[in-house]
Amino acid sequence: MTLRTGHVGLNVTDLGRSLAFYRDLLGFTLLTEGKEEGRRFALLGDGERLTLALWEQAGQPFDGDRSGLHHLALEVDSVERVREYEEALRAYGAEFAYDGVVAHREGASSGGIFFHDPDGIRLEICAPSGAEDAPAPNGSAPTCGFF
Repeated sequence: MTLRTGHVGLNVTDLGRSLAFYRDLLGFTLLTEGKEEGRRFALLGDGERLTLALWEQAGQPFDGDRSGLHHLALEVDSVERVREYEEALRAYGAEFAYDGVVAHREGASSGGIFFHDPDGIRLEICAPSGAEDAPAPNGSAPTCGFF
């Protein structure tokens, strides 16, 4: 038996703000929400299957200098779709690590955008192909590893 990712749980500082980001901007479907003070959460998915859980239990924004989550990568079918998300995220005011679509490494056809959610959690939206002509910010090292 091979394990596969069931869902990802993220600690957030403000559930309302994070729910708006992941649901309204990135398109996740709200499956259920807990509104009890001190136990607020939102379970998000594709309409049927749980893929992301938001837990309002963080006292501070994400800290990339601590062990734990490095980044969360989300995949779409095409670079054109990545660019649609980029446009929406720029209109929202998201902080980007690189300017536009970048390749995953030198010579790679896969690539995407790298940005931060409202709590500073590092996110990636990528496509398996279509980024052949995009720059590779870190040369032969994986772009997603150093942002």
